[in-house]
Amino acid sequence: MIPAAGTSSVRVRFAPSPTGMFHVGGARSALFNWAVAKQTGGTFVLRIEDTDASRNKPEWVDGILAAHAALGMHADDPTFEGPYFQSANVDKHREALARLLESGSAYYCDCTRDDVAARTGNPHSGYDAYCRDRGLTEAPGRALRFRTPDTGETRVVDLIRGNPVFPNDAMEDFVVARGDGSPVFLLANVVDDLDEGITHVIRGEEHLSNTPKQQLLWEALGAEPPVWAHLPVIVNEKRQKLSKRRDKVALEDYLAEGYLPAAMVNYLMLLGWAPGNDEEILPFDEMIERFRIEDVNSAASFFDLKKLAAFNGEYIRALSVDEFVAAVGPWLRAPHAPWAEEQFDPAAFAAVAPLAQSRVALLSDITDNVDFLFLDRPVEDERSWKKAMKPGAVELLTDVRTTLSTLEPWEAEPLKNAVATAGEWHGLKLGKAQAPLRVAVTGRTIGLPLFESLEVLGRERTLGRIDAALATLAENPPQAPAQ
Repeated sequence: MIPAAGTSSVRVRFAPSPTGMFHVGGARSALFNWAVAKQTGGTFVLRIEDTDASRNKPEWVDGILAAHAALGMHADDPTFEGPYFQSANVDKHREALARLLESGSAYYCDCTRDDVAARTGNPHSGYDAYCRDRGLTEAPGRALRFRTPDTGETRVVDLIRGNPVFPNDAMEDFVVARGDGSPVFLLANVVDDLDEGITHVIRGEEHLSNTPKQQLLWEALGAEPPVWAHLPVIVNEKRQKLSKRRDKVALEDYLAEGYLPAAMVNYLMLLGWAPGNDEEILPFDEMIERFRIEDVNSAASFFDLKKLAAFNGEYIRALSVDEFVAAVGPWLRAPHAPWAEEQFDPAAFAAVAPLAQSRVALLSDITDNVDFLFLDRPVEDERSWKKAMKPGAVELLTDVRTTLSTLEPWEAEPLKNAVATAGEWHGLKLGKAQAPLRVAVTGRTIGLPLFESLEVLGRERTLGRIDAALATLAENPPQAPAQ
């Protein structure tokens, strides 16, 4: 049901509300729509559904536009159209309401929930069509309801859900305009899609229950409904639908944490779809070529944070060193960096950048990996200290210091050999021998390769940190574990 490549008649849309941060589920929907538009030579329409004035904020609109740009959906791309604003289309919404009323497809209703409950004896029952034939006219407080068919069924052409069928007698006469005359989402959404020539509606499955109602509205307004495709819900590790109250769901938060936009695009495209051949990490252009909305799975998609981090690490390692240095730049400066600007040494960072690039999964990881180079003293990590500073650490560090004080040349391989030799004097292999030295110099048990790090740090600062560690150990000698 998706036309072949080069068919310019395909028009898809993404229609977020500017009421909060940009949800990763919305980002997935936008990308799937974008992929269909690019694949077919069609058009991607961005519509901002901004009619909820009490919750809309200009900064959320800016966030939507910025998120699209970060994901590669640029407004200057010929595929991109918009943004349009739903609030600018209110006159057409009202015209559509008038047409529905004139044709007999809608009627006024003054019933409250209490009225319906009193008539049916059930506070949870749906609307009972009481006002259908009362002939009420427009008046303050009277809602406008759509007259649903009493018989038959509404069949939805859904490229993912297998064309579900909805019995018409199971649908109540639903509201299309509130008592103040303002159109509800269902009506405004349909009118905007009609006005913008949308041919395919690709959106989250939470909207599936609305679809038969909207399809009836399309038909009542004299138009052929679009082809639908409802994407699978995204769930967390407990198989609960992602929730902003419980889960990290804002795309902005992931980007601020150091996930690369290209990695996010790649990962989000795989939430419900697979390119085949057991391949997962692919450039977006290649995914566009392989993508078919009909191949999207209807089952829930697991948002796997570990897998996303692994993807991000792969994308980081695929950068050139210069690209990596540029990408981590924001984390090397205030407010992210724990050191003052004048403490940062670009040459020192450039020396360790290739080492760091091979180890970080997030760009934000960079500060913990290189802070020992720029802080006056290493960070204080109690767990690392207790793990590395066992009985015998004082003697080992003393011998290491003596050896390193005259070591020539001050390079990684001689440093490694010197520490290995000192470890042998104490019956320790290199891995055990370097542990207290690493914590004394960097503050942590895990980090960049130690001897390359010492080479960049330099003799004077390395020896000074060993001295500081020995002074601390003299005041608080390590205790042997209890027997």
